Amino acid sequence: MPELPEVETIKRTLQEKLPGRTICGVNIYLPKIIQTPSPEEFCRQVVDKRILDVGRRGKYLLISLSRGLMLVVHLRMTGQLVYTATDEPRSKHTHLVFHLNNGHQLRFTDMRQFGRFWLVPEKDLQAVSGLKDLGVEPLSGEFTIEFLDKELKARRTRLKTLLLDQTFISGLGNIYADEALYGAGLHPSRPANTLTTGEAQALFRAIRVVLEEGIASRGTSVRNYVDGTGQAGTFQEKLRVYGKSGRPCMRCGKTIERLRLGGRSTYFCPGCQK
Repeated sequence: MPELPEVETIKRTLQEKLPGRTICGVNIYLPKIIQTPSPEEFCRQVVDKRILDVGRRGKYLLISLSRGLMLVVHLRMTGQLVYTATDEPRSKHTHLVFHLNNGHQLRFTDMRQFGRFWLVPEKDLQAVSGLKDLGVEPLSGEFTIEFLDKELKARRTRLKTLLLDQTFISGLGNIYADEALYGAGLHPSRPANTLTTGEAQALFRAIRVVLEEGIASRGTSVRNYVDGTGQAGTFQEKLRVYGKSGRPCMRCGKTIERLRLGGRSTYFCPGCQK
């Protein structure tokens, strides 16, 4: 699933292309991806609207439209939202196409068909499922060492499970949680309330660093992620533990291991993360 660095990269690439464009037509090939309103009403409302801005909250893309409308997109596991020329060949997994007034298209493709769209008045944005419950943005000023230290001390949840909880910190997923825990030298199974203040500080720094590195590398393309113009990211070349079970740790040389936590694969170094 695209995580914060991937969604932020998509946001930034689309922000360069979409604002000022008008949606002059829509084709929906898989109606179930439209959560609200009905697919017919979705088409009626979105046509002739001008795109004002592209934003992000957690793993959600927020596309502001004229007349106070907001187009909310969650890519889920394999969704891609790509700005492209009309004559580019269309993938068989293309489920929605926005036709723009400059002759280009914004296409949504999704092999697993889990991605979803909402079109709502901007004032009703918090009514979108999942948005109102999102936790703090980890690259915002609200995410501080003091906040993290206090919250960790109040929770017994295992660290990896807690970092994946979108109501705690929004945007972190499997890849960047594993990389942050490795960077902080913390075992993913450790209860959150056992961390010292110094360890909480190390985790805070590691989360910030790994997310900023991911954004600077335009995301991680380990499967099918591409940015808003169809380009792959490069952070997969810098991964330290994620997906590397059986390989030696770059720090201590011990073999990286894999375990299951909360139904998710988790990668860690038993030497660096005791």
